[in-house]
Amino acid sequence: MTTAATAETDLTTADSPAGAESPGVRAIPDIVRRRLSTLDRRFDPYSWLVTVLITVAAGIMRFSGLDKPRGYIFDEVYYPTDAWDMLQHGVEWDEKTNGAAYVVHPPLGKWLIAVGEFFFGNNEFGWRFSTAVAGTLMVMILIRVAYRMFHSIVLAGTAGLLMTLDGFQLVLSRTSLLDIFLGLFILMTFAAMLLDRDHYRRSLQRALDRGFDPDKTPNMPRIVPWWLLVTGITFGMACGVKWSALFFAPFFAALVIVWRVQARRSAGVHGPVLAGIIGDFGWLFLSFGIAILVYLATWTGWLVTDVGYFRHYRADNGWSEPPVIGSLLNLAHYHSEAFNFHTGLTQKHTYQSWPWQWLLLGRPVAFYWSSAGGCGAASCAAEILLLGTPILWWAFLPALGVVAWFGVARRDWRANAMLVGVVAGLLPWFYFAVKDGRTMFSFYTLPALPFLILAVVYALGAIMTPPAGMVAGAAKSDRQIVGTVVAATFVVLVALCFAYFYPVFVGTLMPYDDWSVRMWLGGRWI
Repeated sequence: MTTAATAETDLTTADSPAGAESPGVRAIPDIVRRRLSTLDRRFDPYSWLVTVLITVAAGIMRFSGLDKPRGYIFDEVYYPTDAWDMLQHGVEWDEKTNGAAYVVHPPLGKWLIAVGEFFFGNNEFGWRFSTAVAGTLMVMILIRVAYRMFHSIVLAGTAGLLMTLDGFQLVLSRTSLLDIFLGLFILMTFAAMLLDRDHYRRSLQRALDRGFDPDKTPNMPRIVPWWLLVTGITFGMACGVKWSALFFAPFFAALVIVWRVQARRSAGVHGPVLAGIIGDFGWLFLSFGIAILVYLATWTGWLVTDVGYFRHYRADNGWSEPPVIGSLLNLAHYHSEAFNFHTGLTQKHTYQSWPWQWLLLGRPVAFYWSSAGGCGAASCAAEILLLGTPILWWAFLPALGVVAWFGVARRDWRANAMLVGVVAGLLPWFYFAVKDGRTMFSFYTLPALPFLILAVVYALGAIMTPPAGMVAGAAKSDRQIVGTVVAATFVVLVALCFAYFYPVFVGTLMPYDDWSVRMWLGGRWI
């Protein structure tokens, strides 16, 4: 089993057997094949069986009792009503003024909520249906991402299981907010980047098999990065949910460039940084152009109607408004106003928190509270608390330490990729917290969550299987047994912790004392 502790140069899975060559074509050194190797493309029924089983379990948890509690909870007072109005008018609507409403988030997330309302009605199940689908899909995609990175069914299943058993992701999957869609599309973008990385390496290996000689041919073989273009679609959709997706753009772009340079170096290309760099940036710019077009497409309802907020801003102010260009200028003004709103949002909120509190669960958000009903005690409590499963979340920081060590000591691309995802998802919020102290909430962490879970799985993999050469023979077997027991114990503890807090993830009515003992950090969680 290949684990997270194994460096890239130790991978032995290849698309063609080591040493294979065609008659008349120069032999490719085995070390080059190993360095360019990727996940075997053959269908693996066992990995898909694990994927399906865990995804089904995650779906059951996310859809069970989805229509409870009744009524809007937390920010559901905004997004489901906006979504329903968009079905009626094409844009968000203000019933008080009987005109377009001014909103500060792009439309795609609300259109996705509207899909559930279209099929199931303007009710709790209808407006939470799409978020439950998105949360379930996140689990499935994370499993496939982990399998592609670790080449291990056990570690891939562990990643999916940990996300399934995370209360933070569960609550957002069962609540009609936008963040679960943002997290899904960011994860899909990263998955497409992984596929592009493998495609690029396989293409280089095929070129070598067909006679490409880096020592004699100055031009790189032509490789069309279809999956990189797919990232333009998924990233555009992420931006169409929330602008904070843009935080990931420079980090993901840098990661793509680094992966391609590493692939060229592995293939023996001289000057791997400059060789092909123009094509790398060209394809990235094309992908970003696709993202812009996809983003604009999410505003179709606003563009094709005349009633959207600021839809005819220029004409209303006596300025020229030529076709198409005028609409885009009006949309640009809308974006300018929304941006000013976000940068100036410093209003205090009971459940606001700072980025340095998020991974420590320093201030979770209460989505719902009720004391009504009978529970067999003098006083009762029912709460939905946006709280990560504590044992899992308090393992994030130690796991990041392990990942950072392996990223530096072993130059493991997987470790560095996880760190990039975490930094892109969290670091910008630290900047804004210090810069202007804007109002923030813990659910901003969600896009970074898959990378945090992958970091924990990486650390568990390092515990389960020591690097080759450090331990040998019977000692290695003993180390593997102990490591496997430790990793399995951690997963079991996460599951037990999840079960203990499950009532406050789904709003189960219980005696007040039972609720109170679950508030481990006292007033910080109340």
